[in-house]
Amino acid sequence: MATTITSTDLDFDTIKTRLKDYLKRQNEFADYDFEASGLSNILDVLAYNTHFNGLITNFALNESFLNTAQLRSSIISHAEALGYVPRSYASSLAKLAVSITITDATRPSLISLPRNTQFATSIDNVSYTFQTRETYTAAPDASGTYVFKTSEGSTDIPVYEGTEKTKTFFVGDVSDSQIYVIPDLTMDTSTIRVRVFDDAGGSTFDTYTNIKSATRITPTSTFYQIKEVPNGYYEIIFGDGITTGKVPQAGNKIIVDYLSTKGPEANGASIFSTTAQVNGVNVINTTSSASAGGSYREGIESIRQNAPLYFTSQRRMVTAEDYKAQILTNFGSYVDDVASWGGADNEPPVYGRVYVSLKFKSDVDDATQLDVKSRIISELTNNFAVASINTVFIDPQTTYLELSTTFNFDPDLTSSTPGATENLIQTNINTYFANNLQKFGSVFRRSNLLTVIDDINQAILNTRMAVKVQQRLTPSVGISKNYNVNFPVPLAATDDLFKIITSSRFTFNSKECTIENRLNSNTLQIVNTGGTIEVDNIGSYDANLGKITLVGFAPTDFAGDQIKFSATPANQSTIRPLRATVIDIDPAASKASAVLDYQETQVSLGSSSY
Repeated sequence: MATTITSTDLDFDTIKTRLKDYLKRQNEFADYDFEASGLSNILDVLAYNTHFNGLITNFALNESFLNTAQLRSSIISHAEALGYVPRSYASSLAKLAVSITITDATRPSLISLPRNTQFATSIDNVSYTFQTRETYTAAPDASGTYVFKTSEGSTDIPVYEGTEKTKTFFVGDVSDSQIYVIPDLTMDTSTIRVRVFDDAGGSTFDTYTNIKSATRITPTSTFYQIKEVPNGYYEIIFGDGITTGKVPQAGNKIIVDYLSTKGPEANGASIFSTTAQVNGVNVINTTSSASAGGSYREGIESIRQNAPLYFTSQRRMVTAEDYKAQILTNFGSYVDDVASWGGADNEPPVYGRVYVSLKFKSDVDDATQLDVKSRIISELTNNFAVASINTVFIDPQTTYLELSTTFNFDPDLTSSTPGATENLIQTNINTYFANNLQKFGSVFRRSNLLTVIDDINQAILNTRMAVKVQQRLTPSVGISKNYNVNFPVPLAATDDLFKIITSSRFTFNSKECTIENRLNSNTLQIVNTGGTIEVDNIGSYDANLGKITLVGFAPTDFAGDQIKFSATPANQSTIRPLRATVIDIDPAASKASAVLDYQETQVSLGSSSY
């Protein structure tokens, strides 16, 4: 395997010095003065040649492996060998309920909404055009209203952002080895329509579809393949007439139309308008789901991660990892991450199921999330999964961490103020979470984060960090119910000095209250802000299971959307999530505090006392 090296390992001066040392050991040059000699110039050339050849060889060797390659063209080549096609730009997709009304008694029995019917919207004063990619039909109801439907009978008509472009090719002789490359970096490959006409002026054609949807291929099957070429464009590849389907003949005309898109810039649009008419009547539309799913082409690190996963799945969904690979490949513009596990690994075990949890991108609304889950079932599991295995979706659970960071600070070692350093540390903590956590399976290790903090500034002498885990609950207001709050890790045992469980404030008995455990007990109480106990036993917590049980809890109001329950974990050094759990930070409950260290006495800063 190639290993990345630094240029200092092949330093010019080092190489030249070694060459001199070698020559000096020869009898002919035992007393030779190399400086300012003609031979010194020759050694310069040899050292330069060795230096650059070594670097070039190392770079070339690095590009020979998927996990060390740096050039996109190299990574694309390795991914192609694994059968993986990186995602192109993806058009933002919205769904609209589209209709017209004709009150004329002689109205037609069936009307069509044409392909490429356009709808306009704007985001931050930037206009975008969405359009249909198919023709949809509608029949009138008793009042003369035509509601357009998809072939599956849904009234949600998909519209895609982008500008339709067309590329025409003429098929030459077989000996020409012709290639069909579309020179557009912003093409959405999922919107491609490929038509092959019998001749240049013909009207009859075959429509080719992506081979990814093929379940059986014959010599007459009309499929195409698509791949990214080294310059970033996309090449259309047709069959060979034997194993990969029908091949266009010499003289055929190929017309490829597609959408050139702006990717994620059009996500989040919810208001659409149109000037389109059908049968001379204005089209009416309402939004079923806001636009989402637009994305730029897949980055090289994503390709590096997903290509091996896709290869191991082999276009089938048998293991839990197969589900993850196929979903990331086909729906990566909607989801940031996927977790999957078999029913045998579930708690409690449920055989005959695969559990899938999807972490959607932040701009994907609830309606689109439901649609994506439905498409996963219809497009993937129904085609590639074992028939007797059911797919069950589990909503991801976010566990928030509350970090109290204390650091000794020597102001004599920096020009930065304690307050500025506190803010800098908190910013670095937030960045650390964004880069290393917030995904399924990511483990929080306190020592790693403390190392990052200590390296920020030499004035930070040492750092301590107290960690709490936080789960959130949305209770029914004014209704007495039982609730369970589950943490992904065991909690600390009871203590006679500190409360293990505390909650954010809520209203109960017309007073602001919190829930906390009794000292040295796992019994939970409702306590008002004055310290008076309102309910002596509202439930308990199980430290080993990491579970809070509330019995007959009936708050009358609470701040924000949820009540936060904070707990001290049994192990503050490592927080390891399970299955569908994602770790994030609660910035509002986390803070960094400095302690001045340039005098013998420690000084209190702000609201923190030491």
